Amino acid sequence: MSGRIDGIVARLQSLHPRLIDLTLDRLRVLLDKLGSPHERLPPVIHVAGTNGKGSTCAFVRAIGEQAGMRVHVYTSPHLVRFNERIRLAGALVPDEALEVALEEVEQINAGAPITVFEVITAVALHLFAQVPAELCVLEVGLGGRGDATNVIDRPAACAITSISLDHREMLGETVEVIAGEKAGIIKPGVPCVTGAQPPSVLAMLDAQTAAHRAMLAARDRDWRLIQRTDGVSFEDAAGTLDLPRPSLPGAHQFDNAGIAVAALRAARLGIPPAAFARGLATAEWPGRLQRLHGRLAASLPPDWELWLDGGHNPGASAALAAHLAGWKDRTLHLLVGMKQSKDSAGFLRPLLPHADAVWAVREPGQHQGMAPEDIAEASCGIAVPVGTVADALARVAASPGPGRALICGSLYLAGEVLKADA
Repeated sequence: MSGRIDGIVARLQSLHPRLIDLTLDRLRVLLDKLGSPHERLPPVIHVAGTNGKGSTCAFVRAIGEQAGMRVHVYTSPHLVRFNERIRLAGALVPDEALEVALEEVEQINAGAPITVFEVITAVALHLFAQVPAELCVLEVGLGGRGDATNVIDRPAACAITSISLDHREMLGETVEVIAGEKAGIIKPGVPCVTGAQPPSVLAMLDAQTAAHRAMLAARDRDWRLIQRTDGVSFEDAAGTLDLPRPSLPGAHQFDNAGIAVAALRAARLGIPPAAFARGLATAEWPGRLQRLHGRLAASLPPDWELWLDGGHNPGASAALAAHLAGWKDRTLHLLVGMKQSKDSAGFLRPLLPHADAVWAVREPGQHQGMAPEDIAEASCGIAVPVGTVADALARVAASPGPGRALICGSLYLAGEVLKADA
């Protein structure tokens, strides 16, 4: 991010006493002053959920682009560059265009109280309305009902990915209450799709869609994804698609890929079957079970692999643990760094049985990083606090191989790791 953008964001942070304040009133006022760009967008796929939102957006984008569409995408947070949050018609927003839009929105806001995320959302919508495209993908930042992206009154389709406990201080203490917040993106008459959910969550989503006179298409009830040795079959009321295995690793990505396909089919955008196949095979999403090959990976012996995953809550660690169960052919070292506000014990619990060694880390630039000693305590003394990722990799490099090292626990840590590995 350029120094000029840094300065604008720093100024904007002083406009509201809280980083997060889930209401749409301030943003609606600002968008009205901007000429209502949220009402001048191409068809929107709106994606909420606890885990898998970003991956689902990546699959939707890849399928759309393989169909020849220009696709806008808004996601958060970024890993390395701020520009990653806004993709204009297939390309990351250039620094100059981002600076101009930030300054314009800041000037029009005229110092009124507003959160940074609301301003960034306004900037994204403002840019999207100016650049022609055939599809727009919006990822919810937090929750759904009061999230800034929920100013879209009538998306082409909504998608709700896996729901689990996260951000309980803002969204609620049970998955059912959290599901109600996520379901806040459901709009009257707009099709909504979801993947595998606990029965109580599915009941909540069904109730919300019924209240809005909308349709909910749920996995294994209204659509199915059947794994084959050479790929997958997707089935819904419109027919069957024979598709390749998703490009993103991990069994949980089958669910995310299926949600993406189901959402685009529900939106009735005329996407040909071949585009679904090519999109699933080519989607990319950094920091999600990503194998690293750069400088950090080079610090390990040749018979070691280095992997990175940004999952940071119990639901994400359960999905990650299911993948690690298939990694029994090599020694596994976990390098764990987390944000202070996260449930570190709940995150670690599913992972510890699969690890031969666990190292607790914190990078100097990691946003609100938890002290390694606190991570070690949450692991009941299993994790060893060592300092930074480089410190932990030095310990790993001295261990007998072949082996794998997996860095996990935080998207903010993932960003710092990607910078260091470049």
